Amino acid sequence: MIPAAFHTLWIAGLSPRVSAPGDIRRSQRSCDAAVHHSRPECTQGSEVAKLLQKQLSTYNDLHLTLKHVHWNVVGPSFIGVHQMIDPQVIAVRGYADEVAERIAALGASPQGTPGAIVKDRTWDDYSIGRDTVEAHLGAVDLVYTGVIEDLRQRIDDTDKLDPVTQDMLIGHAGGLEQFQWFVRAHLENSGGTLANAGATTEKTAARKAARTTTSRRR
Repeated sequence: MIPAAFHTLWIAGLSPRVSAPGDIRRSQRSCDAAVHHSRPECTQGSEVAKLLQKQLSTYNDLHLTLKHVHWNVVGPSFIGVHQMIDPQVIAVRGYADEVAERIAALGASPQGTPGAIVKDRTWDDYSIGRDTVEAHLGAVDLVYTGVIEDLRQRIDDTDKLDPVTQDMLIGHAGGLEQFQWFVRAHLENSGGTLANAGATTEKTAARKAARTTTSRRR
């Protein structure tokens, strides 16, 4: 049976145009580059994938760091902070998964190995071992500050390159800033002053936070 649309064209003396599979393939945008996804453009897709690889390594390092803190906090407030950290670990692992899948969708290969973390990172290992809640939270606050600053830069970098990727990263930023708020709630006094204010290294932040919170209790 001839489809109604084709029948009408046939009566009018017109030949219906049927695209051959080869025509469809030729009409689609293609790239010879390793990253070949058509949206965003090929070269942009490659650039976005590189940015996201750095973010993937950041998230993989962050969720390991948070788990380390979860295991190593001690003191009277142990259980509250111990339980507060685990949902953050789970969420950051989820962010890593989203980033890795976005890299794959762009046609690149996400690298989630320990070696990739070491290669991509521009920071040192978390430096606090078994210590008080206040010490760890003082240091973790600095960790979150660095992660969020880098993430906001990548949000700016993807503004014109790929709004879809940017939207994903904006969602992550909201979650991470909320987590930092949870951490800072343990470090602030009623006036909003942080116990680790002015510290520029994890160890300094840990010592200052522990000392300041102890003095506040007196």
